[in-house]
Parts: sequence; C-alpha cells; structure tokens
Amino acid sequence: MTTIATSHSSATADNGVNVGALLGAREALTATPAAAAFTWRATSAWQRGTHTRSSIAGYRGLGSEHQHRETFVFDTDHPAVFASEDRGATPVEMVLVGLAGCLCAGVAAVAQNRNIQLNSVKASIEGDMNILGILGGDPEVRNGFNDIRVHFDIDADASPEEIEALVAQSQKRSAVFDVVTNPSNVSVSVN
Repeated sequence: MTTIATSHSSATADNGVNVGALLGAREALTATPAAAAFTWRATSAWQRGTHTRSSIAGYRGLGSEHQHRETFVFDTDHPAVFASEDRGATPVEMVLVGLAGCLCAGVAAVAQNRNIQLNSVKASIEGDMNILGILGGDPEVRNGFNDIRVHFDIDADASPEEIEALVAQSQKRSAVFDVVTNPSNVSVSVN
C-alpha cells in the first residue's frame, strides 16, 4: 500500500462521487424501504462452443423500470487450454472484475464522504480454483474459488490508518463482497 500522508486541508476532496446524493438516497430509502428493492438483470445468449454474449440494458428500482444510458455487452468464454476459442474472459474472471470494481467504487465513495483526496486506487485480485470440480474429475472438489485475495495500492492524502479504514468500510458495504462471501438463494428454471 502506497500512501502520501499529509494533513487534511480545508479543501474539499474531489473523487468524483456525489456523496450528498448518496446520503440523501439513504435517508429517503430508509423512510420508504419498498423503494430500496432493486432487481438487476442480464441476458445471455450462447454463441458457439463455450462462448456466450451477455447484455445488460435495464433494471428495476425505486418502484419503476430504468434503462442504462447504453446497453453493455460482455463476452465470456474459456481459454484455449480448455479447448475453447478464448473469445472473452471466463465467467469466474468476471466475478473477480465485479468484486474489484465494487470495492474500488466503495473506496472512492467512502474517501469522498471522509474528505480524503484519492490520487490513485488499484485493486489486484486473484482467485484460486481446482478445475477438477467443474470438469467432474473429483466429486470432492468444489466448483468455485477456494481462496480470493484482493490487494490494494492506494495513493491518497491520508495516513495509512485512514486508508485501511477506507478499505474496511468499502468491504463492509460492498454488495459483491457480500455475494461472494455469503450464500444466496439461486433458482434455475427451463422453458
């Protein structure tokens, strides 16, 4: 972790996060909890082999439907070592991307709220997995990650203790960290 420890000035940090809007939303949604129920969606279509193209266009929240400014498209596949065409990141790598993105966003939001100016934030993430599980080679091996490690390099106008607190609060509030570390109910249906 890289830090630049300087005393906090009277200047307001500008990390690009509208904390006032976030805190206002928290207050409003605490008063009307039904509006806090969100449904996030993705649609995936098989392309060929192990290649899938997924898109994200809209979601439900605040009691109504919303559309993103654009449709986001993601390709997932498996690498050539799996006898695949390697046309996208593996689905498990996308999980790592989601976790790193959520934690970095949290660091920025918490820093903004605490008036800490960030100069740079980099999260490096690794996940260990034994693929005998997904290949059906050993029924005792789980299909998912055994271990995930996240390392931050943060350059901020803050002490090392303040930076550690930013990361801890980001982890505490991260939706993706919660998804990865706690079981979720998942149902699958077929038409």
